[in-house]
Amino acid sequence: MPLYPEEQFLALLEGLPVGYSVVQRYGRSYGLTYSLSRKGDRGRIYAEELGGSDFISLNFYRTGSGFYLNPCEMPTEKVVEFLKGLSKDS
Repeated sequence: MPLYPEEQFLALLEGLPVGYSVVQRYGRSYGLTYSLSRKGDRGRIYAEELGGSDFISLNFYRTGSGFYLNPCEMPTEKVVEFLKGLSKDS
């Protein structure tokens, strides 16, 4: 699990609603689920391209030793790049 700058990652999630939403990225629609623990010390991002095969999956954790990202079957950079350009579908 890579250690990651917490403030930098949380800024990417700013304004993203907890629960399910449809977002646009790369000119395609994704169904995105964002969940967060009650304490806010761990969470999960899962996005699946609607009508396609792409997906994004990541868990994140805050521990006494730092803030960790745990991407599932993909590099951390893919998740971060995905989050950088999200816009809510209107």
